[in-house]
Amino acid sequence: MQFSSRLPIATHILLVIQLYGKDFKVTSDFLASSVGVNPVIIRKTLGQLKRANLVEVNQGIGGTTLKKSLDQISLLDIFHAVEEDEDLFHFHENPNPNCAVGKNIHAVLGGKIRDVKSKFEKDLDSIKLDSLIEKFKES
Repeated sequence: MQFSSRLPIATHILLVIQLYGKDFKVTSDFLASSVGVNPVIIRKTLGQLKRANLVEVNQGIGGTTLKKSLDQISLLDIFHAVEEDEDLFHFHENPNPNCAVGKNIHAVLGGKIRDVKSKFEKDLDSIKLDSLIEKFKES
């Protein structure tokens, strides 16, 4: 199973802004060179992070800064900012209502999936960017 790369890319962006923002103008080209993706993807992600009030993007002169301190930004904040459809699993639309499994699958499995998502979000919320940044400062 593979999830989208939006959360890791957005996290990468925020860490680069924190680590290099005092010494360099952090532009989409600068970020793209670190992340290894097209600047268009960076600009889209920056737009999402801006709408979530996590970054400030200086139009025209360029450069991006964080709007919150790292201890106030969790991976859940980033996940909510960049994931357009936050459902981890999608149910198939038309299970057979004449089948014992088909007519009950949503009710039986839905609660379990909601529990998994809740635990997933709780874990993401417990990880703040300040705990990650220390790993980069060590190397």
